[in-house]
Amino acid sequence: MKISKEKFGQAFDALVADYKVIAPVSDGSGIAFTEVKSFSDVKQDYLNSKLPPKAFFFPQHEKLMSYKKEGKDVTVKSELKVENTILFGIRPCDAKGMLLLDKVFKNDQYTDPYYYERREKAVIIGLGCTKIAPTCFCSSFEISPAGSEGSDLFLIDLGDSYEVEVVTEKGKALADRLALAELTADEQALVDKIKSAETPSKIDVSNTTSKLDKMFNSPYWDTLQEKCLGCNVCSFSCPTCHCFDISEEVRKNEGTRVRTWDACMAPLFTLHGSGHNPRDNKKTRWRQRLMHKFNYFVHNNGSMSCVGCGRCIKSCPVNMDIRQVVDGANKAELVVE
Repeated sequence: MKISKEKFGQAFDALVADYKVIAPVSDGSGIAFTEVKSFSDVKQDYLNSKLPPKAFFFPQHEKLMSYKKEGKDVTVKSELKVENTILFGIRPCDAKGMLLLDKVFKNDQYTDPYYYERREKAVIIGLGCTKIAPTCFCSSFEISPAGSEGSDLFLIDLGDSYEVEVVTEKGKALADRLALAELTADEQALVDKIKSAETPSKIDVSNTTSKLDKMFNSPYWDTLQEKCLGCNVCSFSCPTCHCFDISEEVRKNEGTRVRTWDACMAPLFTLHGSGHNPRDNKKTRWRQRLMHKFNYFVHNNGSMSCVGCGRCIKSCPVNMDIRQVVDGANKAELVVE
């Protein structure tokens, strides 16, 4: 099915009355996801945003609750505020990243209500990639640049119209509000061509997890970390990184519990109250980063915690390339212990 961009724009503007609509816009320094009021504000032909849209479910800084003590009584108030939300223009790598975050924040063992409530109230409208950046390598993880996994409604740009794929019941509810028409034979051929595309850049991760099982004490980590500045930009620009810190901001008899993003690449992340730090150097922190994404997460959740978006490659000030890092691990000699 398809819809003209003109009709989609009209429907999009009508949705603003019922939803908080988040979409990619040009902010002068790149592409950012922010709230929009009109389809005319949306940037559609972008390669990728500077930061992933995960922040709308897992904010970089959020108040979890506030509390106040009066005499012997303590009042606790949740600070969670949730709105019906549409996230438009989500690339397949970021949609897949949200599915990986689901494994962390809402699973069979526990549910984070702050993440979960936002996720439940949101509809993801994915937008397929018709251009591929040289830093993209999502096909390494069986993610298609035009794949609908993780979206509720998925669009492919056909020029003057969008191909529309309904993925979930949430997506169907939105699709029912659209004036859809059948694709022509030529349009279907174009859709098939776009869907068959892969990223030119790919890495072989078929044996990476099993290789890392035996590499904890490998000398590979000694050289890997040498040019890293420890700036954490790789973690903060990643759609699947989910480490956080919780702090108390207290004044007299009242306070607020706050959650903020943290990173395993930060020196203070593992610092104990005793002063001991089990990962007190870049070598151990880089080992943790790679092991977590390509080994620990696989054993715990059945998937690698990387979607090949390439943001860390673009953002790194010393040009550390995760593709080369993984390739180096694949080729590293094993140490017999």
